[in-house]
Amino acid sequence: MGADLSRANLDRANLSRANLKDAKLVEARLGYANLSRAELSRAELSRANLRGADLSEANLSRANLRGADLSEANLSRADLSRADLSRANLRGANLSKAYLIRANLSEANLSQADLSGADLREVNLSPADLSGANLSQAKLSGANLSEANLSEANLSEVNLSPADLSGANLSQAKLSGANLSEANLSGANLDGVIK
Repeated sequence: MGADLSRANLDRANLSRANLKDAKLVEARLGYANLSRAELSRAELSRANLRGADLSEANLSRANLRGADLSEANLSRADLSRADLSRANLRGANLSKAYLIRANLSEANLSQADLSGADLREVNLSPADLSGANLSQAKLSGANLSEANLSEANLSEVNLSPADLSGANLSQAKLSGANLSEANLSGANLDGVIK
């Protein structure tokens, strides 16, 4: 059993490389904290405030981040495989080269997020907001993007085979070099797509 830090104020704390595996951080305040390379696998971080936090290269596999505020956070190269990020606020977050295989991002706000080079295979992104997000060179094969908002998103060189994009909003999205073979685009809005 991990430490119980629920509702603790850890704003701007230096927790770099800290071992918080299985820790309870429900509704904890970790705004602008340094959690780079921290061990947070299976941690309970639901509704935590991680705004602007540095979580680069952190292990968050199987962590519960449901409803957490991760806006402007740095999650580059973080392991978020099988993490629950449903309803999380990731607006403007840096998720470049993050490992998100089988993560749950349903109803998450990823607008203006950088997901370039991220591994999003078999991820649930229905109906997430990815408007204006950078997904260039991301791996999205088998991802569920039904009803997702991808307006003005950069999907250049993205592998979307075979992803579910049914009912997705792809208006003004950049799809140059994207692989859409076997993708389900039924009911998708492709108005003004940039090739």
